[in-house]
Amino acid sequence: MSTLTLDVEAVRGRFSALRRELPLFDAPGGTQCPDSVIDAMAAYLRSSNANVGGPYAPSRETEALIADARLAAAEWMGCSSEELGFGANMTTLNFTLTRTLGRELDAGDEIIVTRLDHDGNVSPWLELARDLDLVVRFADMADDCTLDLADLEAQLSPRTRVIAFPVASNAVGTFIEPRRIADLAHETGALAWADAVHYAPHGPIDVAAWDVDVLLNSPYKYCGPHLGLFYARRELLERWRPYKVRPAANEPLGHRFETGTMPHELLAGFVAAVDHFRSLGWDAIVAHERDLGERFLAGLPERARLYGLPTMEGRVPTFAFTLEGLSAEETATRLGERGFAVWHGNYYAVEVMKRLGLEAGAVRVGMIHYNSAHEVDRLLEALSGL
Repeated sequence: MSTLTLDVEAVRGRFSALRRELPLFDAPGGTQCPDSVIDAMAAYLRSSNANVGGPYAPSRETEALIADARLAAAEWMGCSSEELGFGANMTTLNFTLTRTLGRELDAGDEIIVTRLDHDGNVSPWLELARDLDLVVRFADMADDCTLDLADLEAQLSPRTRVIAFPVASNAVGTFIEPRRIADLAHETGALAWADAVHYAPHGPIDVAAWDVDVLLNSPYKYCGPHLGLFYARRELLERWRPYKVRPAANEPLGHRFETGTMPHELLAGFVAAVDHFRSLGWDAIVAHERDLGERFLAGLPERARLYGLPTMEGRVPTFAFTLEGLSAEETATRLGERGFAVWHGNYYAVEVMKRLGLEAGAVRVGMIHYNSAHEVDRLLEALSGL
């Protein structure tokens, strides 16, 4: 498929889930799987379902699958296959990794999080702070829902040990330049700890170019199975003492942070999800999603109040808004009755909604490469008619 244009109907043909007459604008909460991902998981369970370490074919096939999954993950994030690991989900992995880092922290050390974060990159630090008497500081966001970099810089001190931040906000779509945050962190001797869960389906991840120290994401947000994935810089993985059972191997480095038997069938689905994105090409995906976002923004009815950037510059195609005269829940419910899948609430972006004064949350519309211009037009028409 061309890396410059996206044949949306051909893409949609890969997904049995999209044959249902239900425009899905719920991608920020979890995406659909192409048939290739489903088939890969089923094929593993049918023919190779075994644990590792056995002197027989299915066990060796499982070991080969794990190696393939590590290579696919390394390609996905731009790192060595030793600098990554899999887990149940981003939040569980983040509790594990923050707890591991906590072995090196002292009372009074400081962590900076942002008001744009998903709580999966806030609560692990708050819990660690309670246990170790750390200080958690919040970098504010501006009225346009961009990160207030001046406020972030003002929070830095010689005691700062981590800056935790989202690459893209799961609530309002704001993109945060990872390299800029990493440079600020490293100037003060802190770690740059990136949550790329929401960004991952919308653009390529490059941990080397971004110079982040830790990055987490979730394959179920980019057409894969329910799984978590992390990257951590080699010197950190070598230095950190993991929480693990004694017989578990220490190599590759990332494996020592993977507890228990791995979800092998999900790894098969993950490899297929990476193949799916590779076959489309990032140029085509980014251009298509930008067009969808511009179409949506241009057609929003006057009764809609958008929270976040008013153009596609500096954002991904995720939009939070309210409709005059209707609560977020009422708007989402009525759209659901009309056959549209959208979200309402705070989507675990607790600080965002608090900062915006939205106690009842907002409506969230999120687009991904399998959405079509026709679906966007239908949604806009429905919004105008509510």
